[in-house]
Amino acid sequence: MSLLFPGTSPGASMWLHESLLADQGLWPVAGVDEVGRGCLAGPVVAAAVILPHNLEKEGVADSKTLSPRERSRLDILIRKRAVAVAVAEVGSREIDSTNILKASLKAMKFAVDALSVRPRAILVDGNQPIPHTIPQKTVIHGDSISCSIAAASIVAKVYRDRLMENFSAEFPQYNFEKHKGYATQEHRNALKHFGPCAIHRRSFKGVCCR
Repeated sequence: MSLLFPGTSPGASMWLHESLLADQGLWPVAGVDEVGRGCLAGPVVAAAVILPHNLEKEGVADSKTLSPRERSRLDILIRKRAVAVAVAEVGSREIDSTNILKASLKAMKFAVDALSVRPRAILVDGNQPIPHTIPQKTVIHGDSISCSIAAASIVAKVYRDRLMENFSAEFPQYNFEKHKGYATQEHRNALKHFGPCAIHRRSFKGVCCR
């Protein structure tokens, strides 16, 4: 079920979408976002976050605009202050067997379902609704105009970055701790030299099988 109400401009309050839902009696609200869609390796990771109503954002913003240190600080703050936080992932093999869009939507659904508090509405980053019966609103560029979605983007990014750093110890030749699986020139060069490893997405262009 999709919710319809007026969109927001980038300069609007980061709490406008949440407030509109609260005014409709749809509270609590979960913000949902994913990271890793464009990577050549590793899972796609999604997070769902329910923040207290009208929590001051304290620097919460789109994870892509923050430094690693800022993201780590805010990840701790969000997990401390949030009503509920959940993370879910879908691995490279399932991404290959379906496609990255389906895997991303599935990861976001799993994250919502893993919340310890069931939301009455969901704010989803992007323009694709997730497969769920809870009322939801898709928000293009939601991680920059919704505090709840921005919080989810931070939690998902910190979780996935740490996951890829752990994979780097298992597959040191790819330097996953540097590029986190994205298609950097260094990563592409390693693929050409070593071929793909167990966590590479073999259906993706640029992942060469030896």
